[in-house]
Amino acid sequence: MSLLFLAHRVPFPPDRGDKIRSFHILQYLATRTPVHLVAFADDETDFDPPAAFTDMLASCTILPRQKSQQRAAVEALATGKPVSLTAFAAAAMQGAVDRVLPQVSAVYCFSGQMAQYLPVGGPPVVMDFVDVDSAKFAGFADDAWGPMRWMMRREARLLGAFEREVAGRVSASLFVSDAEAALFREGGATGRIIAVENGIDSAKFDPAAEFTKLTGSHHPGERRGPVGEVAVTERNPSLPTSPHWTPASTGGEPLSGSPFIVFTGQMDYRPNIDAVTWFARDILPLVRERHPAHFAIVGRAPTAAVQALANDHVTVTGAVDDVRGWLATADVCVAPLKLARGIQNKVLEAMAMARPVVTSTAAAEGIDHAGTIRVAMTAQEFADRICDLLEAPDTAATLGQSARAQVIRRYGWDARLAPLDALLGLSA
Repeated sequence: MSLLFLAHRVPFPPDRGDKIRSFHILQYLATRTPVHLVAFADDETDFDPPAAFTDMLASCTILPRQKSQQRAAVEALATGKPVSLTAFAAAAMQGAVDRVLPQVSAVYCFSGQMAQYLPVGGPPVVMDFVDVDSAKFAGFADDAWGPMRWMMRREARLLGAFEREVAGRVSASLFVSDAEAALFREGGATGRIIAVENGIDSAKFDPAAEFTKLTGSHHPGERRGPVGEVAVTERNPSLPTSPHWTPASTGGEPLSGSPFIVFTGQMDYRPNIDAVTWFARDILPLVRERHPAHFAIVGRAPTAAVQALANDHVTVTGAVDDVRGWLATADVCVAPLKLARGIQNKVLEAMAMARPVVTSTAAAEGIDHAGTIRVAMTAQEFADRICDLLEAPDTAATLGQSARAQVIRRYGWDARLAPLDALLGLSA
């Protein structure tokens, strides 16, 4: 048999939540059957993936997604469709899918936006929704007002109806956690609904692995600089300086050895923006009443709102070559997301790096952490959990080691993806 893997983003490099999942699933499937990839590009670099990636594929078709969000919104209002679909609607993509379909015996569709390209009555389809996106927009609506609230409620309603319609005609609908699968069923969805969880590469995310360590003081923010300035100092000679490391701004000059708190994530993603804003403005000041802590926001594409958080106690890095150096340096990793769907890769990565982790209830919900992370709801609870760890380094180290052991025991990729064999009729 052969398989069409349809994705809303090229599953490479695996450097953000959805691409981490799609890459590992694609890699897993490609060891079992010929796979034809058809996907949209996020940027120019996606059009020339490395041979190590393309060599595992039977064919690789990558198309640009050029439609602006404004145009997608106008089309959505004119057609009565959700913006999530019109933003990814393209005749060229439909043509590419139609050309590959006669060559395959099954389809793995990654992300609900791509389900619009699935023919009725075609080959069997496994639909990986990942999260219940309609519920995400319902959550956005609760925090919005005026026209934006109306638009988010419209998106939640129309996208939810589309998700349920798709689920009723595919072979199986996959979600990243049992909680997401249960939420989908509670919303009225029918059909075969299954949780296939994310994993973690615990050999890569290992504090004993080889990666570039941050040296000198706890962070590279030795001075505040303008957008685009890379602060390299004698105390920090190992700061990544490739063209891909484009810091938005750096923090000031905390004392060497100051407690270092790290958040990682895609920094143009609204839940991440809200999380770091809450932490920097409401939680960090409470921590600093007891400890001279410094907060690092590590991740690509920080928005202007995120860049504006940079000050003497907050570093905003922009894209970094290797997040592991930052995780390894952290005294505490945090995930203060108020809105989170499924399994947070940032939490699994920090756990695998044996770091003590403090998360919101929402960020911890999909993870079987067996008590190896600390969970908080309010700003004061967050600050108290962090300070408790900073004041008991032996306890923090033990908690981090227990978190890594739990990840190894529970979240290996091969074990998490094994259900795909039966769903798609594959053999190892």
